[in-house]
Amino acid sequence: MPFTVPSIQTLIDRVRSDIRSRLPGADPTTRRSFLGVISRTHSGAMHGLYAYQKWLSEQFMPDTAETENLERWCSIYGIARLPAARSVGSVDFTGNSSILIPVGTLIQSSDGTEYKTDVNITTAGGAATVAAVAVDGGEAGDLDPGANLTLVNPISGINSAAVTSTGFSDGADRETDDALRARLLDRIRQPPHGGAFFDYVKWAKEVSGVDKAWVNEHEFGIGTVAVRFVTENNGIPSAGLVQLVSDYIDERRQVTAFVTVLAPVSAPIDMTIKIDPNNTTVQAAITAELNDLLTREAEPGGTILLSRIQEAISIAAGESDHTLVTPTANVTHTSSQLPTLGTITYQDL
Repeated sequence: MPFTVPSIQTLIDRVRSDIRSRLPGADPTTRRSFLGVISRTHSGAMHGLYAYQKWLSEQFMPDTAETENLERWCSIYGIARLPAARSVGSVDFTGNSSILIPVGTLIQSSDGTEYKTDVNITTAGGAATVAAVAVDGGEAGDLDPGANLTLVNPISGINSAAVTSTGFSDGADRETDDALRARLLDRIRQPPHGGAFFDYVKWAKEVSGVDKAWVNEHEFGIGTVAVRFVTENNGIPSAGLVQLVSDYIDERRQVTAFVTVLAPVSAPIDMTIKIDPNNTTVQAAITAELNDLLTREAEPGGTILLSRIQEAISIAAGESDHTLVTPTANVTHTSSQLPTLGTITYQDL
């Protein structure tokens, strides 16, 4: 039967009872008496020991272990926490011609996030485009195309204002305890089989930035394996991250397997929804619920059920009633397509 940790009041009552049984006539219930103070302080100490023992018991099992002990469990199975990955992209500089922009040149975004150039480059025709990487790892280093950047230290002949035409992507935060624990439990429940479906999923998720992965056999012929994956929140991965995953799996795959790693193709689902009340607050709530639905359930080759779309709309905060005009049936996609949220047209009900 399970053991219940006694509350501090239960412990106080027990100590008081013990004192009474051994010191007839004593009254340990008086708050400021010596015996009253002893009963409370002793019970507090015991309660702390019970709590510590409860914490220790959780560290003995991999599904409840915390940071340090979780990492120790993972080390037994050869699993390491994924470090933060740095965002990569390119920066467009302008200025005079034949000006050297040295490797390691620092630029920063409007929020102070710093990036540094990867190679030496010399401007030609008053411009230069150079590969760069975020100084620190993490998803915060990702930037949209067209984002403005500024030189941290001015370079004579180069405009301090720069821009990233391609954006910065592939940044990933350090793996959380929950994500690390999930990988550990997958390893325990599904030991390596040298090329089973879940082996390819596990290998893909061992690369920083990969959130979910799917496998499709014989997609390109007998003996072929197609692996598709997304980043956090069903983000479509960049070509660079696809190559990293491909190289990582290539080192671990069966020698006879022909593996192709691809990014899924975004397949937006446009919707027309009549709602009551029709205001920006309710619209935002419905959009958030639909995004959450697709993040949880969208997968290449899968089907988004019409009933699940309607359910997501119904549970949105502030929604009183609605009619889903389009789509009118379940939405099915091919093995290369990943359902994403398209344009939503809101109308009065």
